Amino acid sequence: QVQLVESGGGLVQAGGSLRLSCAASASIFSRYDMGWYRQAPGKQRELVANIRSGGSTNYADSVKGRFTISRDNAKTAVYLQMNSLKPEDTAVYYCNAHRLQSAFWGQGTQVTVSS
Repeated sequence: QVQLVESGGGLVQAGGSLRLSCAASASIFSRYDMGWYRQAPGKQRELVANIRSGGSTNYADSVKGRFTISRDNAKTAVYLQMNSLKPEDTAVYYCNAHRLQSAFWGQGTQVTVSS
């Protein structure tokens, strides 16, 4: 079982920045693929970015060039640096840990971008 706790969400004006953090309880954190997803009201949850255990990254087209995902295996944490935020980035952001047949989710953190 992996517990994930997100932090760093909040209200920001368009063009601003936020950094989300996700603290994980996994003892073998380095072996997990980690990801950030988001869900806006009335929409399906979507992948924002992920980072594999080996360090490779993948981004949704809508955030490429603006968001950066990173991980610190020593701190068992994953981060999402979000720059040039847009109102359409408004959503609840969820941290995800995935390995083999198991997947775990955090409770989510709200990000609201005002125009």
